[in-house]
Amino acid sequence: MDQIHLRGLQFFAYHGVFPEENKLGQRYIINLTLSLDLSKAGKSDDLSETVNYAEIYHVVEDIVKGETYQLIESLAERIAQKLLFHYPIENVDVEVIKPNPPIDGNLDYISVQIRRGHETV
Repeated sequence: MDQIHLRGLQFFAYHGVFPEENKLGQRYIINLTLSLDLSKAGKSDDLSETVNYAEIYHVVEDIVKGETYQLIESLAERIAQKLLFHYPIENVDVEVIKPNPPIDGNLDYISVQIRRGHETV
């Protein structure tokens, strides 16, 4: 299966279990892998035969910035469901990275990654 990768989508949002996270907010990074057949687009050079990744960016932005979740697992699930419902994607991998989790310790970031297809929606 062919793939389109969108890496490092960054948004400031208010997700988390703790009140401080919902009040102060923080940066989130989203990585996507969209699996779909790109052969028609490759042959025709026609945007209508593929997925417009600028649209994908804005769909994800609307979810991350416009909705609130306690868990980044739920955020990832919502992104996957919306993309699978609205675009001709066979499978989507969604990684949500939280660079500054409220953990008393040293770590670069935490992330969750999910893979969803039409059979899991």
